[in-house]
Amino acid sequence: MPIKKEPKPKSLIKTLIKWLAFFFMAFSSTFLIASYFFLVELDKELPDIDQLQHVQYQMPLNIYSQDNLLIAQFGEKRRIPLAIGKIPDRQLKAFIAAEDDRFYKHNGVDFKGLARAIKQLALTGKKRQGGSTITMQVARNFLLSNEKTYLRKLKEIILALKIERQYSKDQILELYLNKIYMGQRAYGAAAAAQTYYGKDISELALHQQAMIAGLPKAPSIYNPITNPQRAMERRNYVLRRMLELQYIGQRDYELAINAADESVIQPIDVELPAPYIAEMVRQEIMSQYGETAYTLGLKVYTTVPSQLQMAADQALQQTLHEYDERHGYRGLPYKNTKKNNAQLEDNIIGDTRQALITAVSDSGVTAKLSDNTQINILWKNIEWAGAFREKNIRAGRFLKSNDIIWVRQLPEKEWALSQIPEAEAAFVALNPNNGAILALCGGFDFQHSKYNRATQSKRQPGSGFKPIIYTAALEKGFTAASIINDAPIVIEDPSLENDWRPVNYNRRFLGPTPLRVALRESINLVSIRLLQEIGISTAIDTAMRFGFDREQLPGTLSLALGSGYASPLKMASAYAVFANGGFLITPYLIERIEDHQGKTLFQASPPTACNDCPELDLGQNHRAPRAISAKINFLANSLLRDVVQRGTATQAKQLGRNDLAGKTGTTNEQRDAWFNGFATDIVASAWLGFDNSLPLGRGETGGKAALPMWIKFMKSVEQSFPEKPLLQPDGIVQAYINPADGLLLEPNQKGGIWEYFTEETVPTAASAPQAEEMIDEEHFPEEALF
Repeated sequence: MPIKKEPKPKSLIKTLIKWLAFFFMAFSSTFLIASYFFLVELDKELPDIDQLQHVQYQMPLNIYSQDNLLIAQFGEKRRIPLAIGKIPDRQLKAFIAAEDDRFYKHNGVDFKGLARAIKQLALTGKKRQGGSTITMQVARNFLLSNEKTYLRKLKEIILALKIERQYSKDQILELYLNKIYMGQRAYGAAAAAQTYYGKDISELALHQQAMIAGLPKAPSIYNPITNPQRAMERRNYVLRRMLELQYIGQRDYELAINAADESVIQPIDVELPAPYIAEMVRQEIMSQYGETAYTLGLKVYTTVPSQLQMAADQALQQTLHEYDERHGYRGLPYKNTKKNNAQLEDNIIGDTRQALITAVSDSGVTAKLSDNTQINILWKNIEWAGAFREKNIRAGRFLKSNDIIWVRQLPEKEWALSQIPEAEAAFVALNPNNGAILALCGGFDFQHSKYNRATQSKRQPGSGFKPIIYTAALEKGFTAASIINDAPIVIEDPSLENDWRPVNYNRRFLGPTPLRVALRESINLVSIRLLQEIGISTAIDTAMRFGFDREQLPGTLSLALGSGYASPLKMASAYAVFANGGFLITPYLIERIEDHQGKTLFQASPPTACNDCPELDLGQNHRAPRAISAKINFLANSLLRDVVQRGTATQAKQLGRNDLAGKTGTTNEQRDAWFNGFATDIVASAWLGFDNSLPLGRGETGGKAALPMWIKFMKSVEQSFPEKPLLQPDGIVQAYINPADGLLLEPNQKGGIWEYFTEETVPTAASAPQAEEMIDEEHFPEEALF
């Protein structure tokens, strides 16, 4: 038999290689095909890179005064977007040296860097190097999430390649430098420069530029505020890379690497502290835009000029201190048991702050503030407190070295012993012609109490409401010369334990009294009788034309004494009717809103008061509605000017103007003190009281407690509001009358006065001698008062 030959090993190997090659080719083809379809499907899921052309950076909400001073900033992200041409070249190079030194050479993916990252991962099992280019970071920050997965990295690479094909290197770098997180709520290079150094990015020194450039890698680790040592190491690394890449010379490198770091968190540069206004604007913008208001970069410009707001703040604080000091020094100062200022905090409330007494001498007290500034307090600025201590004990006997006291700086720059006022106050000033808010203070200090008394409080307006009653009477045919008997009244009401016996503040009765005298002297009983004459419903209808809501107005005779409720803002807007010729305006605070690029999104166009504007000039939508006629307004204005010239507000005559008008207001037991007044083109309301409605104390009337606030404010701002004459409208005439009965006298007769009337109400009968009337109690029908 023939012998079979064994196959040669070489042939077996060839066959095996062929099969392996076949399987490899098949596997490769399958892998490539699968990869292709995977990438095709993945590409469909990727976001559109065209959206990078219309990037909306998340920027905070900024609120400004009328004259462009920053009032407040709201939002977590601080960002100042800049075009790349505004960023210094050396700063650009610092970022490139730190993050991607081959940025201008690769096509979006640095495969060398990626290979190093893969090698590091294979050797250590840890992802210590991401291999991300600046372009890949742009793709991740703008288009992807921050999840750390291989799929996201693959998407990042694909997007980076796409971005590089569609955008220039400078466009990509600009996106990166405006978006990247830099720690401490700062996003972007410009915001980081402001946050850490309080400088424009163009003002940074080289060592500061390197510090900024080192942040994106790990803002929490390399933050110079929270981790200064690691931050310095990172900064110096960036400087070395800049030297190696020949971006800087040896001399610059040595100066920079030896420079100490000066970073410190910079507070928001608020130029006009007006927190009550800021909060009002914030709430309004939130109601329109929701939570996105904090990220859209909106710029809101208010109607408030900074000068008027500062004047209002100062007037309110000074007036509260004056009231507080009239009522005593409350107890001993804080006792500091330590022999240094360890317990002295930078505690500032309103215009008052804490200080540590370091010495007491014959000339006064020496103290130091929390920043170690030494101040001297003269005895004349302390004696107010000593007056309320035990008799014959000088103030120095209860002030000792090492005590902590409250102090404030007076307008003349001297320091004075002080305390935090227990009473509160509010102030509002408006442009009566269009309702623009010119100043608003809701309390002594917003941080101490965020309750905005200017807008949120419901206080009895007291006698400040009387001009509304008098206006209603004028419309009913009463005149400034109409006589009402100022005599006791008893109101019987079974629902009350005792009959209501209202009295005048001074407990005296004048008998028959002209309305002009009754208003300027704020006579309660005349107001009650006048309301009884015209009817409560008539008075309420008139008040509603002044902007009051029905729920604010009680349907009882107590309405004559201002027993309803109103906020200072409501009172100011009501008095604007008197100031502007008889038109009802609506207060507003926001003048315009701009987006982050300066495009106007909203411009206020308020209805405006105008006596002599043709309808076509303003248009129906821009003319404020009439509340009262020009003739009635003139008469009411005349009465309110008399309050200043001869009535309860004569203190205001110190301003030396003839156009001042207004009305003091004091409620039962002096629980509220008001002055609502106006001059040409400005109306303002001042209120002072306790939040819990405690009595202010004997003699603390509107003229004593609130009017000084109004006067202080007007002294500071009156030059911005030149005096104008009160123009007499058609239909108003003057007549020479006997003030005792309101009837005509011959011009040559003595004892008469000139009075204004409408043509319809001017008296026609001549005055005759009249017997003196007896003053007696009058009983009115049963009336529900409260």
